[in-house]
Amino acid sequence: MLTLVLATANPHKQEEMKHLLTAGPWQIRTPQDLGMQLEIEETGPTYAANAYLKAHAWAKATGLWALADDTGLEVEALEGEPGLYSARYGPPGTPLPTAALRRAYLLERLQGHPRPWRARFRCVLALVSPQGSALFAEGVLPGEIIPEEKGEHGFGYDPLFYLPEQGRTLAQLTLEEKNRVSHRARAVTALRPALETLAQRLEANRP
Repeated sequence: MLTLVLATANPHKQEEMKHLLTAGPWQIRTPQDLGMQLEIEETGPTYAANAYLKAHAWAKATGLWALADDTGLEVEALEGEPGLYSARYGPPGTPLPTAALRRAYLLERLQGHPRPWRARFRCVLALVSPQGSALFAEGVLPGEIIPEEKGEHGFGYDPLFYLPEQGRTLAQLTLEEKNRVSHRARAVTALRPALETLAQRLEANRP
């Protein structure tokens, strides 16, 4: 059976990914399950490069296939900011801003720009073998930023990310609802055929 290590220590991402990958011929492991911790600098110039950096490091360290994502919020009025720097977006001199500070800074940057503040979440997944080969998939979720937070679920920018067709923010959706529409869900859906093929191939080649 294919064993996948989720190349993230973020408990929110782990919860979403486990839920999205429940039905499949594989087993999921987290860094906590393996009793391991890696510090990986996300220095890549693209989402795909950053996702690969994380997945490759975990695949190499564990000898398992690794799955990582890199996700960014792209706001049209800010010419795509925060983008690659979504997790580190904050006032100058704030190296590790909290999620609340990132949201507050985003709203500060948007002041003076006319609404609607159209935006999209972009998620790129990298599935990497212990030898370093990789498969990629992408999911994009369009929406808009609203000026006040709504909802108690989700994480990161979710309380500000409004889905017009839902009439709610991502943070107002349950995990099950979010995982039917989210950028991460769309990326997993795109990757699933390759994952299933890989799992079948490994099973067929097992002694």
